[in-house]
Amino acid sequence: MIATRMSQTRRSAILALLAFSSADAAQQAADPNKRPTLPDVDSSDDAKLPNGKSQKDAISKQAHEDALKEVELLIQMAEDLRDELKHNGEFVVAVSSLKKTEEIEKLARRIRGKLKA
Repeated sequence: MIATRMSQTRRSAILALLAFSSADAAQQAADPNKRPTLPDVDSSDDAKLPNGKSQKDAISKQAHEDALKEVELLIQMAEDLRDELKHNGEFVVAVSSLKKTEEIEKLARRIRGKLKA
């Protein structure tokens, strides 16, 4: 009895899958050249600044400049850490060096997050 219910459930699932796939195939056969389209990005929707420049371009430029400043800060922090490690010696790692590495990691993650966005 359980085997009968299982086979009926399987049969129903297979029939539903076949019906869905045949309906999808019929729809594609009706218009084979139709492709999914992405929404048009209309540049006329872009807001303009009072000076006539695109607001999106201004935002992108500012984000780029901010990223460059943060990268310069990251380089400076890494160089400070290198100098501190050279100064401390071979067998000594100062707590401040460990804190600097954490700050460098946080800054690097922040930069990466901004660049991904």
